Amino acid sequence: MRKLSKRVISGVIFASVLVFCILFSKITFISLFYILMMFCLYEFKKMIQLKSTFPYTIGSLLFIYGNILNVDDFPSRLIFEYVGVALFLSIFFTFVSILFAKKEEVISHLGKIFLSIIYIVVPFTLMVQIPFLDTIFNYVNTTILGVFILIWTNDTFAFFVGKNIGKHKLLERISPNKTIEGFIGGMIFTFIASLILTQMFTTLSLTKWLVIAGIVSVFGVLGDLIESMFKRQAGVKDSSNFIPGHGGFLDRFDSVIFAAPFIFIYLQLAH
Repeated sequence: MRKLSKRVISGVIFASVLVFCILFSKITFISLFYILMMFCLYEFKKMIQLKSTFPYTIGSLLFIYGNILNVDDFPSRLIFEYVGVALFLSIFFTFVSILFAKKEEVISHLGKIFLSIIYIVVPFTLMVQIPFLDTIFNYVNTTILGVFILIWTNDTFAFFVGKNIGKHKLLERISPNKTIEGFIGGMIFTFIASLILTQMFTTLSLTKWLVIAGIVSVFGVLGDLIESMFKRQAGVKDSSNFIPGHGGFLDRFDSVIFAAPFIFIYLQLAH
């Protein structure tokens, strides 16, 4: 009971901070997600045993480069170009640093650096773009809030349905607790939630919310399975213990990290 209470309290605090920063302003939203990206990078680097600090540098520059025009205080083309140059230089020196590594470690080391960028940094950079896709430089907080509501709905009902009636394993060798029944249950309730969101958040059409619900249901589960694969190979249960009762930040964002790029692509094409 005490463990459950700790899980509930930490979950409520985490969700409250996330919702507050999303709703308060685009500055708090972007700032929070930069911090979250850094935590997820730290956890992932530790999981794959990567000691290099280059992912932090490249990640920061990519994140700033991708979001600089979304912040009113930084519309300058000159600053935008400087960040681009800095990004190129950081990648260049990453390659140079590999020259001094042991020969047998070169490909592995470089591969881990770019895996960190592709798996963590790119999704977070695209995720932060989602509220800005409808109109230029116009922050629509209900879009990204709706995405998280769908993610939470899918995770919650997939767990409860799977726990109560789940019999057929989804991918047992990676995640023994996930079931096909849980996957279907999570998807059904996510679609129901998208119908409710259509009435609450009218910035997106019914069709768009339904498509996003489908993306969350499929790619969110894939993201969860992929992180489970990394954790299984690393021999750990959680990515960290930063969030009591919930594990690490990567454990909380594994679904949205994989779904966000596809949501971004869809909204960009449907714009």
